[in-house]
Amino acid sequence: MGFCIMKFTVYHNPRCRKSREVVQFLQEKGLSFDTVKYLEQSFDKNTLGEVLKKIDKKPSEILRKNEVLWKKEYSSKDLSEYQILQLLVKQPKLIERPIVTTKEKGVLARPIEKLMEFLNNE
Repeated sequence: MGFCIMKFTVYHNPRCRKSREVVQFLQEKGLSFDTVKYLEQSFDKNTLGEVLKKIDKKPSEILRKNEVLWKKEYSSKDLSEYQILQLLVKQPKLIERPIVTTKEKGVLARPIEKLMEFLNNE
């Protein structure tokens, strides 16, 4: 399969079970990838914007709406996509994970079956 020679980037939260499953899956498949612990290496607006383009999602589509922080401080506000993007940069805990990208494409790999489908289409 063509994806075997691709280089992947996993935007990863080691405390997240789903994120750990994706890393383990890629390791078991022998695929080469870099890990970005986005809670430690924060996104800037441009980088997160590029990731969103690769995965074909709007900021609101990767927003963790069940997070206490969102519910307490932001859910009652009418935020634009740009404002949500700014919020995700400021509060990366609110970003849904894991996200897996290549140089040109990507996928929000939750559930892991979405990653499997992405790999099969590459």
